[in-house]
Amino acid sequence: MVEPRSLDEREACVWQGYLATQRELLSALEHQIVRESGLSGAEYAVLVPLSEVADGVVRARELGTGLGWDRSRLAHQVRRMEKRGLVTREECEADGRGSMVRLTDAGRSAIETAAPSHVEHVRRYFFDQLSDADMDVLSAVFDRVRGGLVE
Repeated sequence: MVEPRSLDEREACVWQGYLATQRELLSALEHQIVRESGLSGAEYAVLVPLSEVADGVVRARELGTGLGWDRSRLAHQVRRMEKRGLVTREECEADGRGSMVRLTDAGRSAIETAAPSHVEHVRRYFFDQLSDADMDVLSAVFDRVRGGLVE
């Protein structure tokens, strides 16, 4: 059995910095979305992919996979959003086993209202802090890290 390798001081500092930055950035963006649109971060996350397809309909399994959520989390979130009139659930006509999530007019209006401000805050909190060279480095790093992930 291979002994686990501890992080050295530099690695631990970089890792903790990454975790803190991710946590604080996501928290700031979540607060902004709630404050300005009344949508939760989870609602916004569901509405984005639905709004990006022409008919506003995505198979629930594909939606959950794209969000990195398990079936239970997605089902609970969609149920809450149905109660708010943001989405509806439908049976999948193609095979009858799956379900589809459909963006409602209210959901489309909510995401169209929330998105411009959200994008501006992503720009302000993240991209405005980076140079072009920083973005090139981060892009390469993110690609390399994702490429090294094993499921």
